[in-house]
Parts: sequence; C-alpha cells; structure tokens
Amino acid sequence: MTDPTPDRQPSALIKQGLELGPLLVFLAVYLWRRDSAVTLGGTEYGGFVIAVVTFVPLQIVSALILRRLTGRLSRMQVVTLIMVIVLGLGTVLFNDERVFKMKSTFIFGLFGVLLFIGLARGQSWLAYVLDQALPISQEGWLILTRRMAWFFLAFAAMNEVIWRNFSTDVFVFWDTFGQMGVLFAFFISNFKLIEAHWTGER
Repeated sequence: MTDPTPDRQPSALIKQGLELGPLLVFLAVYLWRRDSAVTLGGTEYGGFVIAVVTFVPLQIVSALILRRLTGRLSRMQVVTLIMVIVLGLGTVLFNDERVFKMKSTFIFGLFGVLLFIGLARGQSWLAYVLDQALPISQEGWLILTRRMAWFFLAFAAMNEVIWRNFSTDVFVFWDTFGQMGVLFAFFISNFKLIEAHWTGER
C-alpha cells in the first residue's frame, strides 16, 4: 500500500466519524428493533441479528472510505475487519447472536496470543501491526507489547464474562461504548511509558 500524502490526510473529525459511525448505527438499529423480529425465507431474525446485518456492510464501507482517504489501512484494522465479516456472516447463517457476541473474545484473544508469540521471539509484533505508529524506542515497544498482550487477554476474558452473564442490552452498550472507554483508559495509563521512550520530536 502506498503511503498517504499530507493533503490526503482526513481531519480527525472525519476519521472519528468513519470509525464510530458504524457502531452508533449498530446501537441505534438494535434499540429500534430489539423487541421485534423480521422473517425472511421462513426464518425469524431478532433485533440483534438485524443490527449485525446493518453493521457489517457499514464497517466495510467505512474501511474502504478510510483506505481511499488515507491511502492505507493498518494490519490491525485489516484483521479486525476480516473477523467482523466472518463472525457477522456466521451470526446470520446460524441465526445465533452468540457468534457475534464473541467477536471481541476472538479478536483480542488472537491479538494477545500473537503478541506473546512475538515476544517469545524477542520481537514486538505490536509495532509491526501498528506500522510503527508511535515513534518510541525498541525497548519501549517491547514493554508496551507485553502490557498490551496481557491487556488483550484480560479484555477477551472480560467480554466473555459480560456476554455470558448480562443481558443483550448491557452487552450492546459494552460493545459500543464500554470497550472504547477501557481501551482509552489503557492507553492513558501507559502515557508515561510512551513519554519515557519517545524518540520523535517534542
């Protein structure tokens, strides 16, 4: 993929809209249809599955627009998109909302395991999947990778606890807002590490 030129960089507002837009539509459709169902081909689909059917195409379109605007997608974005598509199709084919509820379990569990494999080889695969997005030292990447590997595994376990023990309403709000809040808190908690190993301009 070619590197984006400066004039192709979208504004932060546009990027946030593309990233959060599909999630907000997912939430809106679920709240609208959660107490109703649609029958297609003799099969009845509940509100959650209808919301997934809406979300997956929007996520694809959003990724394509982002790719068009920036000239690239990170490896993590590509893997996440593939998982969303696969699990979204599985949810519809099996008409089972549990498939999509395990999305974060699969995605973050996979990332956690892969990061530990990289660490065992003395490498920061986090730096690789993020395309060295942060100008920090190799030592900094290794420390951040170790922390994030544990965080991803804990995050996957947290998702399992929530979808298995709480209502679908709770899960949907966790999936749309809770996860972003936890991720944001994690990165804020690592600000001092990033600052200590920063190699870019200050």
